[in-house]
Amino acid sequence: MTNCRAVGWVTDRTGYRYDRVDPGSGLPWPALPEVFRMVAGAAAAAAGYPNFVPDACLINRYEPGARLSLHQDKNEQQLANPIVSLSLGLPAKFQFGGVKRTDPVRSYALQHGDVAVWGGPSRLCYHGVLPLKDGVHDKLGRQRINLTFRVAL
Repeated sequence: MTNCRAVGWVTDRTGYRYDRVDPGSGLPWPALPEVFRMVAGAAAAAAGYPNFVPDACLINRYEPGARLSLHQDKNEQQLANPIVSLSLGLPAKFQFGGVKRTDPVRSYALQHGDVAVWGGPSRLCYHGVLPLKDGVHDKLGRQRINLTFRVAL
């Protein structure tokens, strides 16, 4: 695991994709911090995915009013691996539906420190975040940060 190479989510004129090189610097992305790999691996193992070693961490920052529309995470090459999502800061309502956009959606309250893991038959389920309500977290202020770990390449 110490040689795990990280990949980054890149957006440019050609679209978006995972890439092993930071387009800004031309250098390889730095490896994920060991503590990130340990937390994500332990959460995945507890959910039944014992060999999960992420190579990417997408970081989403939400301010009050921000949301994430329902979507599927299907840009990864290895869809057999789960998604591991760690919530920090303000609470959020996480939406989780089915594999079709029209499937019923349920909402789950996520608090600071909560981890969600989905994989297997639910790997391609639509999911999102309802608009973030205003508030102040004692450590992170008026924001929510979400770390989403995955095996991208």
